[in-house]
Amino acid sequence: MAVGVFDSGLGGLTVLDAVSKRLPDVPFVYLGDNKHAPYGVRDADDVYTLTCAATERLWDAGCDLVILACNTASAAALRRMQESWVPRDKRVLGVFVPLIEALTERQWGDNSPPREVAVQHVALFATPATVRSRAFQRELAFRAIGVDVEAQACGGLVDAIEDGDMILAEALVRSHVDALKRKMPNPQAAILGCTHYPLMQEIFQDALGPEVAVYSQANLVAESLADYLVRHPDMKGPGTESMFLTTGDAKRVSDHATQFLRRRIDFKAA
Repeated sequence: MAVGVFDSGLGGLTVLDAVSKRLPDVPFVYLGDNKHAPYGVRDADDVYTLTCAATERLWDAGCDLVILACNTASAAALRRMQESWVPRDKRVLGVFVPLIEALTERQWGDNSPPREVAVQHVALFATPATVRSRAFQRELAFRAIGVDVEAQACGGLVDAIEDGDMILAEALVRSHVDALKRKMPNPQAAILGCTHYPLMQEIFQDALGPEVAVYSQANLVAESLADYLVRHPDMKGPGTESMFLTTGDAKRVSDHATQFLRRRIDFKAA
């Protein structure tokens, strides 16, 4: 009954931590494609190819359901995968929709027409590839009208977080927030559109100011996954063992992941 969680690097560990706490009886197999990280600077075809390969590895590990805990993969590859590649007995889900449902105060599965919502000015902080894809704006348009979204590509931030350079990461957050606020001086809400960014949520909040509601994804994805598994219990795959897999150097990734989550994490080669 294992569920797969995929990210290009370590950012998806924020999602894994939340879903593991929400669903303690479910084994999770985490796969980080650290060899090819970061995805945020790659083109859409490259992201698609890499994401499909990672998803197949998680299926091999007994995970019929895979969560793309990577906004770049969710933005650049998920729709194409779902429309033309994922077989009928498997499921691949992304991390955008739970976030947008929370922002627009819509319940899971609410397929009513888009409507006006309270939040009209939204700042989106994401990787360059996610910003280029406009996937967030596309999914938002299915659910809400009249929302102004200003996107800021946060170049370099994922690398700084993966390297554990939090001084540089904080400087980059403040620089990117300043750049965003020059374009949208008074956002009502901010979306942290990368699963690495929750580690910097306090810095984002401080730079944006207390009046801005900051949304990140981990807990929202955990609640949506719990709801999905109640409605689709057949999607719990045959896997029984929790594990951490990486395409990169297992020792190096393990050390960084341990620092990342502040508890010992041991990866093995995918």
